[in-house]
Amino acid sequence: MSYQTVQHYDASQNDEKRRLNSGLKHLSWKVIIAPSVAMSLRKWLSGISLATMIGTLAISGCSSEYSGEQGKQQEKGRAATKPVHKEVGEASWYGPGFQGQETANGENFNQKEMTAAHPSLPMGTKAKVTNLENGKKVEVRINDRGPYAENRVIDLSSAAANKLDMKEDGTTQVKIETKPAKKKSSTKHSSKKKMGAKSAKSSN
Repeated sequence: MSYQTVQHYDASQNDEKRRLNSGLKHLSWKVIIAPSVAMSLRKWLSGISLATMIGTLAISGCSSEYSGEQGKQQEKGRAATKPVHKEVGEASWYGPGFQGQETANGENFNQKEMTAAHPSLPMGTKAKVTNLENGKKVEVRINDRGPYAENRVIDLSSAAANKLDMKEDGTTQVKIETKPAKKKSSTKHSSKKKMGAKSAKSSN
């Protein structure tokens, strides 16, 4: 009696292997693709964050520069409005006895004008004088030197003293404040000279 070896073919096992192999293939592709996608995503996000950071820094830089310029302009404005000279002391006045006499800057004294004599302020300086006893104020132009009496800070014209209501007493406590003198631009003067020269040439 002979025995035959019969090989049974198990189709289900082979199908299972095939499915496993194809699954491994798909998985290997996913394993390979996933890190590269993650890397590119990371690069993209880092690029966006870098661009955002640069933009933020640029904006903040501009704003700080603008605020710095604005601050400088405000400081300039404050400096322009600040009084250059501030002084408190006793004021006197002079009038009829000096009418028509030459002042320190070469003008003839006119007691009806708002002028004053001061020991050191530059000629032509505009000064605001406040009577500290009654609060009245007047603006005068410095065109003379004085006063020469001790402990006095300014000698006002008759008209200026009248405005401060101090003529009767003769002297009063005042506060003197001056503003920056505006420099006259030389461009107008030079342009006038040029125009005069041109007209002279044309007439020749």
